[in-house]
Amino acid sequence: MKILVTGAAGYIGSILVSTLLKAGYEVIAIDNFMYNQASLLDCCYDKKLTIIRGDARDKELISKQLKEVEAVFPLACIVGAPACNRDPVMATTTNFDAVKMLLELRSKEQIIIFPTTNSGYGIGQEGIFCTEETPLKPISLYGRLKVDIEKMLLDAGNCITLRLATVFGISPRMRLDLLVNDFTYRAVTDRFLVLFEAHFKRNYIHLRDVAKAFIHCLDNFETMKNEPYNVGLSEANLSKWELCQEIQKQVHRFYFMESKIGEDPDKRNYIVSNAKIEGTGFKPDVSLQDGIAELIKGYQVIRRNQFANI
Repeated sequence: MKILVTGAAGYIGSILVSTLLKAGYEVIAIDNFMYNQASLLDCCYDKKLTIIRGDARDKELISKQLKEVEAVFPLACIVGAPACNRDPVMATTTNFDAVKMLLELRSKEQIIIFPTTNSGYGIGQEGIFCTEETPLKPISLYGRLKVDIEKMLLDAGNCITLRLATVFGISPRMRLDLLVNDFTYRAVTDRFLVLFEAHFKRNYIHLRDVAKAFIHCLDNFETMKNEPYNVGLSEANLSKWELCQEIQKQVHRFYFMESKIGEDPDKRNYIVSNAKIEGTGFKPDVSLQDGIAELIKGYQVIRRNQFANI
């Protein structure tokens, strides 16, 4: 099978492409390299890889490359509420319009596996797990765009959507603005962190397990298709305070406190059930503690905040 991956040199894409190649798939990787990243260099030896420097919004480019593939993973995205708020036009054209265009251009036989976000759940109810049937109530432009395009994809059929928990872990195109990555970086470099609304909870998933989920969907497409799936660590529905406690187990001189003044601009607060995808046989490999250990090692290499999106 040959797969088209847009946003292929991004935080998730650079791990996913490598994983697909190792599994024997051919990959056409499209990215505009807007962050001047050097990811995918480690994959250039592989004859199954084609890299195209281009824009996922380029209709002529996408139309041409779609003729070559059986499956599409649309990863190109302006990720996160702050980045989308900073440039709402780019966010809308990339996160919604480009995927809508792809949907219109593909043949009915071509499958789509699309990464969305469980931030669409917005503000959950205390003690109640969000399932795939929970009403979606996004509270940011980023969340709304993801929710709207997910509905369009599912209505069109022959696709799977993955509602990803907050992703963590080391990538060739590193991001320090994701919660676990950010908190661990601050623990290693500053040894101190002030939390706002420390009781807010989220779910988490390692990015190698995200790549594993994509391949799981390919392997089980006929039985899983046309459905959304939460993808996260079932044992990691944690508050920000609890996350810091986990980090502190490995960074012993890390001190954190909660400020009673100020608020978190990101109001997401929910716990998530991953039972649906687990029922298909998917099980993550990387625990939160193992991911934190990986990040601590990685931050011996990274010593400045050049990799954040915001």
